[in-house]
Amino acid sequence: MRVHLVNPSDVSFGTAVITPRWLFVIAAATPKSFGDPVLVDETLRQIEAANVREGDVLGISIHTGNALRGYEVGRMARSRGAYVIFGGIHATLYPEEAHELGGAHAVVKGDGDMVWATVLDDCVNGAPKPIYHGGRIEASAFLPARWDLISRESYMWASVQTIRGCPKHCSFCSVWKTDGQRPRQRASDAVVEEIVELRRLGFRYIALADDNFYPVSLTDLKLAARQSPERFQELTRIRAERFDLMWRLSQLPSDTVFFTQITMEAAEDPEFLEAMKAARIKGALVGVESVTPEGLKDVYKDFNSAGENLVERLQTFRRHGVHVLGSFIFGLPSDRPDTFNATVSVAQRAELTFAQFVMLTPFPGTVDFKKWEEGLGASVPEIAGIPITRRWLIPHAVRPKLYIPHPVMAAEEIRERTQQVWDRYYSWRYIWKRSTFLNSIKSRLAFLLISRIYRHMYADTGIASDSARITWSSRWARWLARPCQKLFAGRPMPHLQVPQAGSELGGAVANWPAGAVG
Repeated sequence: MRVHLVNPSDVSFGTAVITPRWLFVIAAATPKSFGDPVLVDETLRQIEAANVREGDVLGISIHTGNALRGYEVGRMARSRGAYVIFGGIHATLYPEEAHELGGAHAVVKGDGDMVWATVLDDCVNGAPKPIYHGGRIEASAFLPARWDLISRESYMWASVQTIRGCPKHCSFCSVWKTDGQRPRQRASDAVVEEIVELRRLGFRYIALADDNFYPVSLTDLKLAARQSPERFQELTRIRAERFDLMWRLSQLPSDTVFFTQITMEAAEDPEFLEAMKAARIKGALVGVESVTPEGLKDVYKDFNSAGENLVERLQTFRRHGVHVLGSFIFGLPSDRPDTFNATVSVAQRAELTFAQFVMLTPFPGTVDFKKWEEGLGASVPEIAGIPITRRWLIPHAVRPKLYIPHPVMAAEEIRERTQQVWDRYYSWRYIWKRSTFLNSIKSRLAFLLISRIYRHMYADTGIASDSARITWSSRWARWLARPCQKLFAGRPMPHLQVPQAGSELGGAVANWPAGAVG
């Protein structure tokens, strides 16, 4: 019996930007008695059916975007006599779908770190259960990834997780429902040891693949100080642990670079931003979502800023040495045709290093999805015989780009305007203009290359309706990926030691008196 772990994808580029972390974590959860699992990341190359044999176990993790391909892989494996096990966010939400359409013998709901070994034992005995409940395990039980199995030349960035869960409740996001609103934060020892292992292999760019790297805001502390001493102490501890981690990251080799995901509220916390700078967390995805107050209310994110205040807050990150990948949503009910130009203007004036522009899409497990599904009532339209409320099952060739009707704009108008924003923001001329923050021509040319591959991988393949444009962009991304991987590669440091714990920053915050935030 061999164990295969498959990350499904319809598009393969030969090289990927960030490691699909789950592959290497579940590899670590696979008992040694089964040998090393076979890892298949279809963003690199697709699985070969001939490699799947009768009695093997195939673990497939799916999110909504790759569920259809995942089901195709599952049916193939089952037809060859393998045990098929599904996991991931989408399978957690729709376990029956994986059984009906993906040929699943079993589905793991929730975290798979601890329950995976039980699943494999049941397969050995020929009796896998239909459902396994992985739950939400505590951070102390998170497994470090098996980075010894990685193909170093295949990925630009490695990934390490420091925390699961997000205390926010944005309407378009399912994380707070699937991973919970209570931050489950790993100890800095486990995080740093894993990062050092990656640095020894030659990865110097590492994504801190967290739901929210900034789990405690100053506003959270002020409210807790007034309402609950116990809650205040808990939040202060979580915050202190963040500072301790960042201090230890700052002790790593100076060419190590980190990227993470945080909320806009961090702009009000100069102490935290300075710690990020010291830790060389040089980039962060910040969910801006909308540039108008009305748009922020649409997505339950009115803790963000709008207008000129938004520009100022975004510029704050750059002043503290943190480059922002700003994320914007188009198609909100309050959007108007002039919203698109206004968004580009904000992104430019805020000096965002990168930006992504997505169309409002109802994802399962979110408030937006529930409202959309309930709003359709009994008369649900179908495409290719599939209810639009199961849009991820619609073949890609006929799948719509937008699903929620807009009060003043047609879906195609929103798609076209969104594509135009991508084209404008990632034009050769404007990328070159944005690159002036770099000091050398070589660095600016690298930035140009990276920006273009980002556009091809994440815009044209997802937004364009012209199949020729999609094919052309996929080909360009494949060509650009190899030189990009070499740009990100670092020198292996096999003898690098783990920096010791203990920081003045962490200690100072841990002893922060309640009156300081009351």
